Amino acid sequence: MKINPKNGIDQLLFGMKQNDVVSIYGNPDKQYKDDDDNVIFLYNDKKLRLTFYQDEAFKLGYMISSHPDLELFSEKIIGKNIPDVEKIITSKGIKSLEIENFDSVDNYFNESNWMTFQVEYKEVIRFELGAIINDNDEFDWKFK
Repeated sequence: MKINPKNGIDQLLFGMKQNDVVSIYGNPDKQYKDDDDNVIFLYNDKKLRLTFYQDEAFKLGYMISSHPDLELFSEKIIGKNIPDVEKIITSKGIKSLEIENFDSVDNYFNESNWMTFQVEYKEVIRFELGAIINDNDEFDWKFK
């Protein structure tokens, strides 16, 4: 599954509606609403969690995955040491990663691409990608 920074993961693009995703992946293994009334789809085989934002007409705005075949710039990242991932992304011009610590987990966040590498014991265990907000303070939806 290929990560496309600022756009989505695999065939999924930010701005898709639930029916667009279902037409690609089928019905989710689990579906529920979070505390903000956003709709969440879980796909077990893809180790993928998708969030459709309620206040944006339920457009796909956030993706989380821990699938071992997840690739960024043609490199698998799940299970890889974070210093190696940092080398990969800096070689592609992505410079700043802010680090937040939560118990045994560290989040390495890049705001310009709205991506987070969740790391435990220096190893990437989960990846998060959010839709980009443009200069007009609006989401930059990729799906038309």
